[in-house]
Amino acid sequence: MKTTTVRTRRLDLVPLAVAHADEMAGVLADPALHAFIGGTPLTAPELRARYERLVAGSPDPAVVWCNWVLRHRTEARLTGTVQATVTDDGRTAEIAWVVGTPWQGQGLAREAAEALVALLVDRGTRTIVAHVHPDHAASAAVARASGLTPTAERQDGETRWELRR
Repeated sequence: MKTTTVRTRRLDLVPLAVAHADEMAGVLADPALHAFIGGTPLTAPELRARYERLVAGSPDPAVVWCNWVLRHRTEARLTGTVQATVTDDGRTAEIAWVVGTPWQGQGLAREAAEALVALLVDRGTRTIVAHVHPDHAASAAVARASGLTPTAERQDGETRWELRR
């Protein structure tokens, strides 16, 4: 699954490569993207090192890291990422998404997350989880549009959203 390119109406979800780091450093450069998750934007060299670790894969053979960059076909550029951490022999996945500030409000996160959930479901994933800060209305809307529902469970101050099949 992690080598699969997914095509949506406007996006290609392209498997992450270290070569994406320079362009993605610009996409993810806005400190506002960290308002709910903390931290600061990574520099291109820091992002390259992170992508090297992600592309190498999880050191735990029971965990599969699946990461994609979002290539906007009309603009011919990267605009964000989606990811899934797959466990339990493919039955469970925790997902996340981020879209650069200039492309927010256009439904790209929703489009990408819906495609990711569809891919996971198609591959037999039974439980899909996302953690969303309770004040992050836009991410909550993406989770809801992707078929996830909020639970009463909290982790690190974030609400657990899930889809169970």
